[in-house]
Amino acid sequence: MRRQQLIDSTITVLARKGYASLTVADVAKEAGLSAGIVIFHFNSKGELLAAVLEALAAEYRNHWEASMEGAGLKPADRLKALLLSDFDTKVYTREKLAAWVAFWGEIQGRPFHDQICAGFDAERQAVTEELCRRVIAEGGYRLDPALTARGLESLGDGLWVGLGGAGYKGQVNGSQAKQVMAATLAAFFPEHYPAQG
Repeated sequence: MRRQQLIDSTITVLARKGYASLTVADVAKEAGLSAGIVIFHFNSKGELLAAVLEALAAEYRNHWEASMEGAGLKPADRLKALLLSDFDTKVYTREKLAAWVAFWGEIQGRPFHDQICAGFDAERQAVTEELCRRVIAEGGYRLDPALTARGLESLGDGLWVGLGGAGYKGQVNGSQAKQVMAATLAAFFPEHYPAQG
């Protein structure tokens, strides 16, 4: 429970101060605890940040997996649920977006980022690509599954980073982001996702 409290406090501080400016003392103050308690649970700032990234990545994966599983067996329904789950308020919050952006901007390519996120990213891409392959086969679309999946995932990333968490506050909300993604699915797969208005 204390570890989760510190992880939540770190997300708050990351959102406010960014990666480079975050200190153990800031996290302790946000949590209402001593810096010694932070170090007791996490031996260093690096270990704390790795735990935060792992928690965010696991929450994100669990969320999209549950959304996809709840959509039933049809590939088109599963693909839509997977992609739109990115903009549910459980994972699409101002603080969590800012924390993700802080990690992406500061530690992309560093060993602990790759160790934590590479498997999650590859799994998500593989699932998206397989669902695209199945929808493309069903509809006879002349699309490359890998490129289509990459495009859809890149759009989702762009909506997160450019419009949700990187200084463009107020330009789009979760509902609007879902509309953009749904419109893109309709453009790629019109037989499966009829355009809405």
